[in-house]
Amino acid sequence: MKLTLFDLDHTLLNGDSDVLWCDFLIDKGLLERATFSARNADIDSRYKAGTVGLQEFADFYVGTLAGRTALEWEPLRQEFLATQIVPRITPAAIVLVDQHLDAGDLVVMTTATNRFLTELTAIFFGIEHLIATEPEIQEQRFTGRTSGTLNMREGKVERLQAWMKARGLRLKDYKSTAYSDSINDLPLLEAVKHPVAVNADAKLAAIAAKRSWPLLKLH
Repeated sequence: MKLTLFDLDHTLLNGDSDVLWCDFLIDKGLLERATFSARNADIDSRYKAGTVGLQEFADFYVGTLAGRTALEWEPLRQEFLATQIVPRITPAAIVLVDQHLDAGDLVVMTTATNRFLTELTAIFFGIEHLIATEPEIQEQRFTGRTSGTLNMREGKVERLQAWMKARGLRLKDYKSTAYSDSINDLPLLEAVKHPVAVNADAKLAAIAAKRSWPLLKLH
């Protein structure tokens, strides 16, 4: 049995969903450029370096949804997918995902970005299973906070194991492969049998070279 795990941002996607969403909302006049743009860049920089606090990262981006319902956000979410996400998905990424789907693998997209922003991207790829950071919803409105374990760093492994256990599956029973670009996903890459570094950042590329992990370019 084969399990294939795909990170999203900078792996399958040539860009970062959270950062793109913030820029999209700024351009729409829904976030104040003068104060929000610099904070967005700072959070993104520290995430890439693997130094940002997990809760700080998650709350900052999930906070952009606060106060509205999913239904109220839906037209903007659809526009965001069409104008910001799909143009940044390369043919090579689509081919790679299709190869694993056609082979009958159990394919999962696992991302630190919240579910509301990423579930349409998973659908675009034809990936049925998505593990993502969960935004909290109360009385049908996003609170701007997260719910449960963040799907980041060690949390990706914890969430994956819980997801498999709920389905009566065990990671050790699978020929598992994970694709990621980020040093933040080192725990996930170390948890599978076949880690692959995709468009790797400097820290991950150095580890991949030292451990003879495959290096892949998708964009």
